Amino acid sequence: MLNKLAKIKERYEELGMKLSEPSVIADQNLFRELAKEHSSLGEIVAVYDEYRGALDSIAECRAILEESDDADMRELAHEEMREAEERSGKLEEELKLMLLPKDPNDERNVIIEIRAGIGGDEAALFGATLFRMYSRYAERHNFKLEIIDMNDTEIGGIKEAVFQINGKSAYSRMKFESGVHRVQRVPETESQGRIHTSAATVAVLPEAEDVDVEINPNDIRIDTYRSSGAGGQHVNKTSSAIRITHMPTGIVVQSQDERSQIQNREKAMRVLKSRLYELYSTQAHDAEAETRRAMVGSGDRSAKIRTYNFPQSRVTDHRIGLTLYKLEAFIDGDMDEMIDALILDERMKLLQSPAEES
Repeated sequence: MLNKLAKIKERYEELGMKLSEPSVIADQNLFRELAKEHSSLGEIVAVYDEYRGALDSIAECRAILEESDDADMRELAHEEMREAEERSGKLEEELKLMLLPKDPNDERNVIIEIRAGIGGDEAALFGATLFRMYSRYAERHNFKLEIIDMNDTEIGGIKEAVFQINGKSAYSRMKFESGVHRVQRVPETESQGRIHTSAATVAVLPEAEDVDVEINPNDIRIDTYRSSGAGGQHVNKTSSAIRITHMPTGIVVQSQDERSQIQNREKAMRVLKSRLYELYSTQAHDAEAETRRAMVGSGDRSAKIRTYNFPQSRVTDHRIGLTLYKLEAFIDGDMDEMIDALILDERMKLLQSPAEES
């Protein structure tokens, strides 16, 4: 581990020098790439330096204990060595986690799709609850949310929503949301006060970059149509909505939130590239995907991942068995405790995996 950390620090210092070179500064794409790598290594180098400092303290204390006959000096050395050993142990565990292989998509922006499932109008209302929850979470983290497509209902529900969240490491925080979300509550239309169960599916895609997916113009069909839905000031007035069909895969995406065809086309292409990126990545890394699905849940839309129980004010994530009794705060975007627990669970399972042990 120490050899690997030493090489990381050497690379970090090398990048620091490169970033000051005029030729690198002049090439903005290269500068951004190197700056991103330098920043990602900075945190681990800081912890490594602290760890080395703790090891040096331990070595100095041992030397004092071997050479000194002064009782007071030896007592101080014992105390300092105990503290340094405790500190080095914690830092070593932290470094092990930091050295785990990272999901290459973690730094990307994210595209989220919500679709109402079983439960009719109540499922659509729950879809609206989930959309608001993610919107509030984005606000709390200073992420930018951009609606791509929205199919809402007359009573304020959402049958389907596609939106993008832009922000540092947005995918690393949101990727655990893929799957079936179940709600248990008394619908407003229920006169007998009976609890109903309904569900919505959430799909989370890392935003594809232009270099990731190349789309042959001959492989797509683009249709225009008039926007529809319960809301929107220009609904049914202009044919600005866009539907793109990728004929080789049968993937269909659409966007109707913007007033112009150009803007809707740009948004729809972003979603199409992200869906194709996910499809091709899964095909190319089938074994890796299976391993990851076993560790953090498949993200498959048939997999129930979380239950929101309103009568008991609790939210339970079934993958890690964590229940929080703060449902109102959670659906208001206070999700970090759950997300942090999911991230920690993923890292712990990576540490215990045979591949890591070998």
